[in-house]
Amino acid sequence: MLKLYGLDLSPWVNRVRFTANMMGLEYDYINIDLMKGEGQSDDYKLIHPAGKVPALDDNGFILFESGAICRYLASKEQSSLYPTTINEKAIVDQWTDFSVNHIASAMQKLLFNRVIYKFTDMEKDDRSLQDGLNFLDRFLPIIDTQLSTSTYLASNELSLADMILLAWLDPAEVSELDLSPYQNISNWRNLLKQQAFYKQCFNSYEDLFAS
Repeated sequence: MLKLYGLDLSPWVNRVRFTANMMGLEYDYINIDLMKGEGQSDDYKLIHPAGKVPALDDNGFILFESGAICRYLASKEQSSLYPTTINEKAIVDQWTDFSVNHIASAMQKLLFNRVIYKFTDMEKDDRSLQDGLNFLDRFLPIIDTQLSTSTYLASNELSLADMILLAWLDPAEVSELDLSPYQNISNWRNLLKQQAFYKQCFNSYEDLFAS
């Protein structure tokens, strides 16, 4: 059986969980508490040399990095989440890369400087926070416009591009990001959060964080 090593609050991990759940894959989920240093154990570093999450063990085939894991699982299962035609696949890759480079990078800044720093010995970086907000102000409208043209991010079919964007917008409430000005994003997000692949992880990210 597949083994997925992760941390519940990690959007990178949740991207993989959403993908696996959507395809109906069975897997053992093994929580790695990075705050307690579990990622730095010698045994775990044989799985992920950087001691990070997620990581996958598919009957001895070890893979890390969330994007690689998602593409591997979708390709292995020949899932429509990652199309086989070159043009359709390129569009999914395009919107996945856009989300990673422009939304995920900005959300990381918000999540750290509004939430995570409180649980570490690191200081809040106001300039980094503002950079993240500026990025989102610039690039969320592009996402919102794209979602006015199709049901999902890359097309009218659910894809890996939706998994990455959903995972990184999941901490919006926790990070005090108001998505109400983006009606298409809000509708798309609410639609996905009602689906079984999401509910199999948690009811909502903010409830998980509160617990």
